[in-house]
Amino acid sequence: MSAREEILSGIRRSLKATGAEGPRRAAVGARLAMRPRGVVPARGRRDPAGRTALFVAMAQAALATCAVVTSPQDAPAEAARFLRDANLPARLRMGADPLFADMDWSATQIEISHGPSDGHDLNGLSRAFAGVAETGTLMLASGADNPTTLNFLPDNHIVVVSADDIEGDYESAFDRLRALYGDGLMPRALNMVTGPSRSADIAQTMLLGAHGPRKLHIIVIDAAG
Repeated sequence: MSAREEILSGIRRSLKATGAEGPRRAAVGARLAMRPRGVVPARGRRDPAGRTALFVAMAQAALATCAVVTSPQDAPAEAARFLRDANLPARLRMGADPLFADMDWSATQIEISHGPSDGHDLNGLSRAFAGVAETGTLMLASGADNPTTLNFLPDNHIVVVSADDIEGDYESAFDRLRALYGDGLMPRALNMVTGPSRSADIAQTMLLGAHGPRKLHIIVIDAAG
């Protein structure tokens, strides 16, 4: 018997489980089907403009930088401004997201490359399928449109999120995920990003870029803004 089987067997014995517990199975099945929510913080319960404002404020408090534009076509110019002001090379790697494909990058001097990062890219661009206002968190789903490697390997990460995709709380963001992928399905990887990577494990000294990008710039597309 493996160590895993021994542990599980011990748990079954302590619960006096025989495998024939109909009521217990029914209770678990009902809970999974109903997805009851716990206590949801009130601060995310705002109108769309309020959610966007709270998201930006919380993201900035987590050391991200933010810019709000009114159209997807404004995103390339804002990405170019960020790279220029940060004294970074005008190069970006991105996935195959249709939103980026429809943007006019020719008006900028940015050199575009596509596909997953191999660890040698200084700047990456991703699209978040949702934002969470209560914490300023981005939710990024893996796939060819937005490779997960772009979330971690480049030193600098630019993320585009629509204001329409900003939810007040995590529960609502997961509802959006289920609606996007279908009930019972998930992307292979789901990353929740709040600010740039950081650590204070050594001597309680904050170090940016410890496990991922040292700069995070968020471009919020808000047609109502």
